[in-house]
Amino acid sequence: MDSPAEPSRYSRVLLKLSGEALMGERSFGVSQDVLGALSEEIGRAHASGVELALVVGGGNFFRGATASELDRVTADHMGMLATLINALALQDALERRGVSTRVLSALEIRQVAEPFILRRALRHLEKGRVIILAAGTGNPYFTTDSAAALRAMEIKAEVLLKATKVDGIYTADPKRDPDARLLKRVRYLEALERGLKVMDTTAISLCMDHRLPIIVFDIGDPKNIGRILRGEDVGSIVTE
Repeated sequence: MDSPAEPSRYSRVLLKLSGEALMGERSFGVSQDVLGALSEEIGRAHASGVELALVVGGGNFFRGATASELDRVTADHMGMLATLINALALQDALERRGVSTRVLSALEIRQVAEPFILRRALRHLEKGRVIILAAGTGNPYFTTDSAAALRAMEIKAEVLLKATKVDGIYTADPKRDPDARLLKRVRYLEALERGLKVMDTTAISLCMDHRLPIIVFDIGDPKNIGRILRGEDVGSIVTE
């Protein structure tokens, strides 16, 4: 990194990236410009001393839940494989910047990724490696949001960072409703009762049960990752 990394207020963080976040202005696949900017900021975060786990979606290649012409289980497995493609792309971009990285997959594909084993994942974090957790939970009918919440619990992350295309949580879709208001702080139950577009209900319920805060922020500016880690007021937070 070009400049010294400022210390993080967190010790261990899980960052959830959607597959769409990797597209940039493209309509499909991965933008190398976006990948480069993201990996640079993740590298800076890693250099600050925080232990980082990433969960990445696969919607830039395939969205299992919306493939109505396919059997749902088959479609979800295809979506899991799409997340693995993104995980490998992120790993390559990070390692080209000197960041030691491991991909762990909930589906066993040993030629390209290690199987997800909790003790192994924790050991990688302790050794200063960024871990990228692919293939969701390995089970159909569960989203990568749910996988992010579950993995955050398992590795005992202090916060779940949900990267989106908007700058926080709104009362309605700000692109469709000009009266939509930004909510800086939301309670778990409020998010569930009002159906706010934070994460799916399973993910929010998991975080509520284990009191894990969720910070929703705009990944359009990758530097927001570092700002959040330094404790700056970025995006919206879901908490008790």
